[in-house]
Amino acid sequence: MHTDAVRVLTGWTAPDAGQAGVRDGFLDHLAAHPDGTWRECAPGHITASALVLDATGSRVLLTLHSKIKRWLQLGGHCEPGDATLAAAALREATEESGIPGLVLRPEPLRLDRHLVRCHPEGSWHLDVQYVAFAPSGARAEQSDESDDLRWFPLDALPEPTDDALRHLVAAARALDTP
Repeated sequence: MHTDAVRVLTGWTAPDAGQAGVRDGFLDHLAAHPDGTWRECAPGHITASALVLDATGSRVLLTLHSKIKRWLQLGGHCEPGDATLAAAALREATEESGIPGLVLRPEPLRLDRHLVRCHPEGSWHLDVQYVAFAPSGARAEQSDESDDLRWFPLDALPEPTDDALRHLVAAARALDTP
């Protein structure tokens, strides 16, 4: 997983200087931490998420996270069975949405670094954010990790949410559907 994370981030073309700086920080973290893709890495660790869009690209599926109490994209920690970051993002999106047949765009769309409470002293999630498209007519099923799961128009996000999600959705609006 570590090798794939370095490969993905090294090959990723950042959309702006801010995202390039975030990418460079992720790469510095991975260079300093051979275990930097795993939850056990207390200073921080790579996570993988996917913004799930409907088949038309006009609606987004968001989860009301049971611990954070905010609407977020689907995603989470990399697991030993995940061969790649993309595989981790797709697994998380499938598990948390209950939707089979999601189509993941192969390249990350954005990166986000945010403080979390995975460890008592605090830890950072270094989130590699992908986009996935649901098949036409897909029906989502709420997982145990969520207080709610719903589709929203891209221009009518619910509250509470955060700037990271708003930036991710804005970037996704510019994409073509699959």
